[in-house]
Amino acid sequence: MSARMTVPPSFAYLALPRHLALLAGLALFSAIVVRVMIAVGVPDRPDARKAHTKVTPKSGGVGIVAAFMLGVLLLYHYGQVSRLGDNYFLGVIGAAAMMAVVSFVDDIFDVSFLIKLGAQFFAALIAVASGLWVHVFALPLLGTVNLGWAGIPLTFFFILYVTNAMNFIDGLNGLAAGVTLWACLFLAGIAAYYSGFFVYTAALLLAGGVLGFLPYNFPKAQIFMGDVGSQFCGFMLALFGIAAARYGAAPLSFLLVPLLLSGVLFDVTFTLIRRILARENIAKAHRGHLYQVAARSGVDARAVALIHWLFVGVGFFTAIAFLAAGRAAKLPAALAPLAVQIIWAAYVIRRAARQNIGKW
Repeated sequence: MSARMTVPPSFAYLALPRHLALLAGLALFSAIVVRVMIAVGVPDRPDARKAHTKVTPKSGGVGIVAAFMLGVLLLYHYGQVSRLGDNYFLGVIGAAAMMAVVSFVDDIFDVSFLIKLGAQFFAALIAVASGLWVHVFALPLLGTVNLGWAGIPLTFFFILYVTNAMNFIDGLNGLAAGVTLWACLFLAGIAAYYSGFFVYTAALLLAGGVLGFLPYNFPKAQIFMGDVGSQFCGFMLALFGIAAARYGAAPLSFLLVPLLLSGVLFDVTFTLIRRILARENIAKAHRGHLYQVAARSGVDARAVALIHWLFVGVGFFTAIAFLAAGRAAKLPAALAPLAVQIIWAAYVIRRAARQNIGKW
């Protein structure tokens, strides 16, 4: 079935009980795999840059990957309304598999950043080669801009940036997993309303995998998701953003996923700029992200995670306003999460100064 077949938005809501049953089944499957990884997972040993103080298994993200891959394979064989063309579908499956292998190897061997980046680029290449790249960009004030071939490097940058941003943000229990879960649920709701049924279903599949993992990671961690979880989640969210902008009865703005992940992307961008201006080695491990500084300054780590979950909610309501607004109102709507992030950054900086936290 063509990705652009027009289907009433009510279809997703009428099928919701069946989809929730699928989500619950994948969550259970993910939880079983996570339990296995708790017993045999790669040990994550504490050091000066990490928040935990005892050896804890990682690679719990294997449960997320396994559940998503099971779901997307079922979708490929049995999906009807939610199908993409075979080349796009195989591109999603191939890119996801490649990303899972790359990030799991990184968990085991702790490869260098350049090797990891090169492998991520290859995974992104699989997706782009299948046709999953952004052709048009809906911008505030300017409207829809046809990118042509310039969409390919933009797509690569977007995939790599979101993938690594989710990796960098995975430093407190429940933060990356919770952000992924809520982003997927909100994205599924928006995509269903606008008849983007592949994104709707795929986001629910990833949400099911994360839902099975999260109770083992938050509020107290029995296992960490590891790079196999954080990189995979970031990679898939980036692909969902591209697919949302390409496929469906009403293609959505490419800004949708960045709005949902505004807290993550702002933290990483702010930290990167700050470290460049301070002439620090940006490839060196550190504890200078805003979420890390907030925890170091005395904010309960669970509260920091919950605050980032709320940021996803801000992004969700902003996305709704952005999609519904006229051209002149889109820019103010899109800037709302930035205002929230500036307030959060100012609060963290002030707390750090009061607590006499030195160099970040």
